[in-house]
Amino acid sequence: MLPRDTWLVWSREMTHRYRQPTWLVLGLAQPVLYMFFFGPLLKKYVAYTPGFPPGGTWNVFAPALMYQMVIIGSSFCGLSLLAEYRSGVLDRFRVTPMRPAALLLGKVCTVAVNVLIQAGVIVLVCHFAFHVTPPVAGLALCLLMAALLSAAIASCSYGLALRIRSEEALPAVLNALLMPLFLLSGTLLPITPELAPTWLWELSRINPVAHVMDASRAAFRGDYTAHTLLPGALALAALTLVSIGWALHTFSRHNT
Repeated sequence: MLPRDTWLVWSREMTHRYRQPTWLVLGLAQPVLYMFFFGPLLKKYVAYTPGFPPGGTWNVFAPALMYQMVIIGSSFCGLSLLAEYRSGVLDRFRVTPMRPAALLLGKVCTVAVNVLIQAGVIVLVCHFAFHVTPPVAGLALCLLMAALLSAAIASCSYGLALRIRSEEALPAVLNALLMPLFLLSGTLLPITPELAPTWLWELSRINPVAHVMDASRAAFRGDYTAHTLLPGALALAALTLVSIGWALHTFSRHNT
């Protein structure tokens, strides 16, 4: 059955990751450095910059740290799949009754759980170091959106890995796709009509992650009536469904 097979793959992946807990420290290193070395600079920038999103410095920057980790941490998980492909692990899965969907969903769920753990640590550090206290419901919604976005990005990474099948080419392709996706998402500095040139604002609207980022900031500060919340949720749902569907198709082709 699909749920049972997905659980088995998830358990295997989580066991491998927690045998090497350095992934937690390394994954948190970059957002924590941004938190302490870049975050304090934003306080005066926000005070003297019109058009900055409401909520204060850390209600804008704390979700950005979470989503920075989501985008970067979920993008390169396909490299681990290529290692399994080269070592024959995927071939051994092919001869079992396990469905290809279970293999993908188990791996994607592992990435999403890891992202939730790391995002929770980031929120705790922000709370104790900078007294950031988001509403519980808003924080839960923000974490849910982070998990779904990580699932979408991880699905694309796994799908690309099976299609490219090259350890040299995959990082180059991912970097080429990741950089515009990251810069046009408004993660580090929000992209608003007041702050950005018209062409940059309009270009960012094509990026679904930018809508998700705007919605997550609204949820984090507890603004559930913000006009950015619904478009962000719809963009996230569409991105997740399309990404997982495409990756499932790729895994099914590889299995046959």
